[in-house]
Amino acid sequence: MIRSTPHIPPAAGEAVEIAPGVLWMQMPLPFKPETVNVYAFRDDDGWTVVDTGIDTRHGRAIWQTLLDGPLSDAPVTRLIATHHHIDHIGMAGWFVQQGAQLWTSRTAWLMARMSILDVQERPTPQAVAFWRTHGMPPEMIAEREQERPFNMADASAPLPPGYLRLRAGEQVRFGNRRWSVRMGEGHAPEHVTLWSLDDDLVIGGDQLLASISPNLGVYPNEPGADTVGAWLDSCREFLPLARPEQLILPGHKVPYRGLPTRLRQLIDNQMAANDRLVAGLQVRPRSVTDCFELLYRRMIGKPEYGLALAEAVGHINHLAAAGRVWPVGQTPDGATLWGA
Repeated sequence: MIRSTPHIPPAAGEAVEIAPGVLWMQMPLPFKPETVNVYAFRDDDGWTVVDTGIDTRHGRAIWQTLLDGPLSDAPVTRLIATHHHIDHIGMAGWFVQQGAQLWTSRTAWLMARMSILDVQERPTPQAVAFWRTHGMPPEMIAEREQERPFNMADASAPLPPGYLRLRAGEQVRFGNRRWSVRMGEGHAPEHVTLWSLDDDLVIGGDQLLASISPNLGVYPNEPGADTVGAWLDSCREFLPLARPEQLILPGHKVPYRGLPTRLRQLIDNQMAANDRLVAGLQVRPRSVTDCFELLYRRMIGKPEYGLALAEAVGHINHLAAAGRVWPVGQTPDGATLWGA
């Protein structure tokens, strides 16, 4: 089923036409934000799909409904993944097995391929050390040490070798439009955004969200990353490209206009969070997890604890790189204390 009411999100197996030859669909997620946007662009010889959702039996059934319905007039010839996170690339291998060519950035492909092949039955020593350093409670660490962590392979189709690399600054064609490729950073390395040169469409993925901010997490595989700084730099680099009339196709929630204002809001929100952290650390030293109340200003529950910790480390890393905070000691449990 295809309808043309772009302000109402599509139901599972339904598509909304939001621009000529462009369909907006949603796939369910078993975690917040509960759905991920996927798009299809009509080409002369088929469809180009952008992002996929995770690979589950339910997800495959929804995609089959779409392929038998709104997309039934032509094959999917191309799959573009904006970045390597499971909700955006989890079914890429399924599409490739059916004949689609995968387009993405080099880093996104390498990260996805590596993550799908790297299956862990228990947390790595690096993960445990990361949690301890940043103040995760000892009882939570002990519990997690005995649990099998979620692996990307648990909800991803096998990703075959071979893809077409998208490079920053190049132009590509699909959906009967020319697109300029621009890379974002911070939420995911080499996050693909695509800016139409023929109309007002921008494919923003998770780099350009309307009503929520992307997670800017740091993880044990790169514990010193400055994700917040990289993301702020990307937002500032996108500002000269942004126009109020552009229709942004984000990875979550609803398409929107007003990108210049939204970019400034995103920048201001992160800068304000940084300032709150510095002000709090001037009062007393804290571990990263002790900074949750400063950064989020609400209680963090167990299901969201891992993402909250990852993003808090991102903020501390950014402030440390800027010389605004520094380590001043340790807790009895071995967590680093930060001061300003």
